[in-house]
Amino acid sequence: MKKTLGVICLLLLVSVVALAAPQVQTTNVQPFPGTLINARYVYVTSYDGDQFDPRLLPEDRQAISSVQSALQQWGRYIVVYRAKDADMILVVQSRPSEDVLAVYDGRRPNDAFLWRAMGHQGLQKGETPLVTQLRQAVEQASK
Repeated sequence: MKKTLGVICLLLLVSVVALAAPQVQTTNVQPFPGTLINARYVYVTSYDGDQFDPRLLPEDRQAISSVQSALQQWGRYIVVYRAKDADMILVVQSRPSEDVLAVYDGRRPNDAFLWRAMGHQGLQKGETPLVTQLRQAVEQASK
């Protein structure tokens, strides 16, 4: 009898501890700034220069092109080719160790970034997981 009561108490204790455990968040998407929810025109560039800068690293040029293609497939934004025409500026950097995608306000491009994602091979040709993270963040913020 004491053994049965001990087992029941132990199961009850384990159940309470399991229910009290913090919930693990399944997505690692940063919240998107509400000030850019209505942005329509997007300019994509690199930290080292625009797509047509002859001094730009080929990896960054490819990252710009990949992001532009992903944005056009998404259909939410219109890609523009001058920063002054943009509501939102996406700045990319592609390095062997890590890729970066940062979002800036087109009216204040010299301010700090408003959203950023980083990851290994995040801006490769044909697959752009960092743009997918951006899309998830924008869609969550639009709800």
